[in-house]
Amino acid sequence: MTDYRRVIELILDELARAGAVAPSRCSCHGFTSECCPNRLQGVLEAGATRLGLHAAEGGASGVSGYIDHTLLKPEATANEIEQLCREAAEWKFATVCVNPTWVALAAQQLRGTSVGVCSVVGFPLGATTPDVKQYEARRAIFDGASEIDMVINVGALKSGDVRLVTDDIRGVVSACHASGAASKVIIETALLSDEEKVTACTLAKAAGADFVKTSTGFGPGGATAADVALMRRAVGGEMGVKASGGVRDLEQMKAMVAAGATRIGASAGVRIVKESRGEAATGAKASGY
Repeated sequence: MTDYRRVIELILDELARAGAVAPSRCSCHGFTSECCPNRLQGVLEAGATRLGLHAAEGGASGVSGYIDHTLLKPEATANEIEQLCREAAEWKFATVCVNPTWVALAAQQLRGTSVGVCSVVGFPLGATTPDVKQYEARRAIFDGASEIDMVINVGALKSGDVRLVTDDIRGVVSACHASGAASKVIIETALLSDEEKVTACTLAKAAGADFVKTSTGFGPGGATAADVALMRRAVGGEMGVKASGGVRDLEQMKAMVAAGATRIGASAGVRIVKESRGEAATGAKASGY
């Protein structure tokens, strides 16, 4: 079995040599602050129990609060974006996730609601330069985005250029944090080995990102519970983990949440919430209420 803590240590050493600031270390093992198995297990157990109860028993509001209601297909029309926003407001999703060209429209449609606007940067390939991604993020935030999902430079990661990947992430993170927006880092798990997934998560954490995210939905595969669990182990209990790509029903969502996901990206959000309501109603009927 791969010693992921050792992988993380090697990455952090490389970041230190590159001038990056490494996370604080715990006193008991000398690894990063979330390394301790007992501490991390306690966080995950608490989170999994809490999240599982929300997904299974919390009703529609509990489930919908985890979902970024997503429409990223290139042929999406203004009417479809407006419909997405109406659904998000009705079902009280966390955000709508749209391409940058639709951010201003979505922000206008959702004004006065609790639903945020999430947009994507360097999407879907991640192959643009760090300065371009930073500008994309700033423009999307200017247009009304409160969350940014950026795609890492996958080729640079697979080439072992951790400094470039860190600069790539940090540029977007700095733009987000300067404006009070949340930053999510898409690592495209289907293209990576387990070691590379751990590396990507560690670099995102070192760069100060708020979330790591599994997939764009445009790669060769989407979210898996195993990848979510691995990412949760890599980042510890403080960062968010977003599962995206192929989450189409309530059972799949529950599996992701139990593995450690705190946000779900899905185009099937309405179906998932309706399933949760049906399950809650069935449970109440069986209990005699």
